[in-house]
Amino acid sequence: MDQLFVDIADYIHDHEITSELAYETARWCLMDSLGCGILALNYPQCRNMLGPIVPGAELKGGCRVPGTPLELDPVKAAFDIGTQVRWLDFNDTWLAAEWGHPSDNLGAILAVADYQSRVGGQTVTVRDILTAMIKAHEIQGVLALKNSFNRVGLDHVLLVRIASTAVAAKMLGCDKAQTMNAISNAWIDGGALRTYRHSPNTGSRKSWAAGDATSRAVRLALIAKSGEMGYDTAMTAPQWGFQDVLFKGQEVVLSRKLDAYVMENILFKISFPAEFHAQTAVECALQLHDAVKDRLQEVERVEMQTQEPGVRIIDKKGPLNNYADRDHCLQYMAAVGLIFGELTADHYEDSVASDPRIDALRERMVVSENESYTVDYYDEEKRAIPNSIQVFFNDGTSTPKVEVHYPIGHRRRREEGIPVLQAKFARNLATQFKPAACDSIVASYADLAEFDAMSAEDFMGSMVKQAVDSDSLLA
Repeated sequence: MDQLFVDIADYIHDHEITSELAYETARWCLMDSLGCGILALNYPQCRNMLGPIVPGAELKGGCRVPGTPLELDPVKAAFDIGTQVRWLDFNDTWLAAEWGHPSDNLGAILAVADYQSRVGGQTVTVRDILTAMIKAHEIQGVLALKNSFNRVGLDHVLLVRIASTAVAAKMLGCDKAQTMNAISNAWIDGGALRTYRHSPNTGSRKSWAAGDATSRAVRLALIAKSGEMGYDTAMTAPQWGFQDVLFKGQEVVLSRKLDAYVMENILFKISFPAEFHAQTAVECALQLHDAVKDRLQEVERVEMQTQEPGVRIIDKKGPLNNYADRDHCLQYMAAVGLIFGELTADHYEDSVASDPRIDALRERMVVSENESYTVDYYDEEKRAIPNSIQVFFNDGTSTPKVEVHYPIGHRRRREEGIPVLQAKFARNLATQFKPAACDSIVASYADLAEFDAMSAEDFMGSMVKQAVDSDSLLA
């Protein structure tokens, strides 16, 4: 069996997580991710993706989907939860040689936890969910440190499928050999093309791709649990293995021992639903809003400096066709911040994008790489995501150059960020739940011992009962 499969399975089955910092961060991550999923229910295109594959295919007593009355099989529930969490690009993220959003794995984790509690007869607690989250984050994030799948055209949801398959297999009761079989099949699936994240094909698939990956992971874990075989050298087989076929012959490596590093250092999107390489750019724009808002007609140019990935991924000129195009455009996000002094999901909608001031300001923007920003970005100790903005006016004057190295969701700003993260959660809940239910859900996170001991069934139930107009959510 390929050593990569062995290492991941050993970690999943045998490694004990001892980091209380990781568990503390996982609680915040669980809270934030569910809040993002609840907020996504306000968008019809997201709601249209949810529910049984065909009418009548519900599973009474099955997996719940937060904020809805749905009860589904674990495969479709994983899709729905993963899609909710990811829809608005507002959940946590991880930046390295490859990037991604490890909380995407919650689609599989919550679906399987609820299924095992309600159908499988197992005792699953929130602490078990947190442990699965830490391990899924670690597998996805450590694989991303040195292996750049996007550079060969593959999307980072590949790593969601790998991590979710591993944790789902363990949660479903697979032994170590069955877990390795499931992981081998997950790699054999190959990877989705990144084309839906880039012009000219940028589209909404990027919002449900993670749900698709977690759904496939649960299916592969169930197949392995049934006794289906795995493939020992699915990674390394000459000519036909993943590395030769899809990774240009490069070795896929785990660059550090798997433990809890990723969860401890995860990045939260606290203030804006924006692609993470632009988070500090938006902070810069908001700082400059008062100096620019009344002088938009006088702007000669806007100089923006960013890291190399920021240039490569979100430096976009020309027409932006839809929501997905706009929330991955550095210039659009910065322009909205300069003009409006805020950036919300609604600012990506057509009604706002039609404001002629946005494109007029975009046309005056000059984006360049700052090499020192790139160095700090790839430094595993700093893990900085720097951006700067300076606005120049026709009369020869200019604003100060505003520079932000660490976004508010960074570990180095955790003390400042957590209260804002909690406020974000409460605000998101209030879009779908009555005040009493909001207060009850928020309060459940206060007593850590009681929260960790809560059953998965009760925890998932608390997120679906008392939803406002729940019968109309999928109308």
